Amino acid sequence: MNLFLQGIAWIFAPANNVGQDAILVRLGQHVGITLLTVAIAMVIAVPLGLLIGHTGKGRSLAVGFSGGIRALPTLGLLTLLALWLGLGLQAPIISFVILAIPSILAGTYSGVEAVDRVTIDAARAQGMTAWQILGKVEIPLALPLIVGGIRASVLQVVATVTLAAYINAGGLGGYAFSGLANSDYVEVLGASLVVIALAIAFEIIFAVLQRLAVPAGITAGTARPSRRSTSSAPRASTPVEGTHP
Repeated sequence: MNLFLQGIAWIFAPANNVGQDAILVRLGQHVGITLLTVAIAMVIAVPLGLLIGHTGKGRSLAVGFSGGIRALPTLGLLTLLALWLGLGLQAPIISFVILAIPSILAGTYSGVEAVDRVTIDAARAQGMTAWQILGKVEIPLALPLIVGGIRASVLQVVATVTLAAYINAGGLGGYAFSGLANSDYVEVLGASLVVIALAIAFEIIFAVLQRLAVPAGITAGTARPSRRSTSSAPRASTPVEGTHP
């Protein structure tokens, strides 16, 4: 407990909140790398996931691809890319984008696939084109799962961005590496607490966004029996005229 309190005191120590290595500066770098990484991954994974979910083609390939990416060791990939591209943000950005893609891809195509086929058939019967069905039916209904995939991706990336400091690319991980090198475990714990707090903040934000992404009609309709269930329910028998109960 004493070490925990020392870690909290380290966060608020004036010496750690001034200059280029201030906690707020490193925190800004950490958030910037995380958001940039996830944004790039979204540009790649969301259209691909929509295509797979809408057409139903390439799902097995996407599952295998995502599983293969998840198996890659991020630190090893980061080291390899740093040796190839040199120091800077290029290697960590590429590494973290690769890490972020599987969750977003899976959330997107799973969300589109989860849309009731009856709803799609009804939209098609109304004369909607394939693009209209995708934009006005499938994406709105799949949005909660899409946001859920982005949410999982952000949490994975925000924790892994600490490795960016391994090649001197900034972020809160610099405190952890310098603390380990100097056997300053208070610094390591303090930096870890900041990363944990940041992850919790992102979790809360995206949990709210995921809740807001649920279409209002679905939210309101959950308390009512569906039209399919009411039509399939057995009707109460009515006495026939001339008969007695």
